[in-house]
Amino acid sequence: MADILTNPKARRDYHILDTFEAGIVLHGTEVKALRAGRGQISDAFARVEKGEVFLYNAHIDEYVQANRFNHQPKAPRKLLLNKNEIRKLYEAGSIKGNTIVPLSFYWKNNKVKVQIGIGKGKEMSDKREDLKRRDDEREMKRVTMKYLKGR
Repeated sequence: MADILTNPKARRDYHILDTFEAGIVLHGTEVKALRAGRGQISDAFARVEKGEVFLYNAHIDEYVQANRFNHQPKAPRKLLLNKNEIRKLYEAGSIKGNTIVPLSFYWKNNKVKVQIGIGKGKEMSDKREDLKRRDDEREMKRVTMKYLKGR
């Protein structure tokens, strides 16, 4: 599974409660731009509307070699999920404090897939705890490597 785009803000700003794999409706120039790795999803979010899921604020750059048939970079894009997944997303997204965020775009069987997650916003203290835990793990790893090299 080769990631095309990742969302670094998602896991930093949200506790990810559940993840889903979704297909995405793209036009030819959007696929070519993604193949070149041209886009960003750090400010993107998804919303359930009338039984369908749409991705907003996902920026896919215009394809440079395209002519007048190029796509709109920030157009809403439909996500393809089954009915039960849409129902779960709707229920989880309607809870206060929860949002649906894209975690990554990736290739699967020559198709672009989106991993989306239900996120609950982190407080500032949660973010500090995560940073402290990562620093502690890094320090333990450094000390362990130093100890093993000294033997």
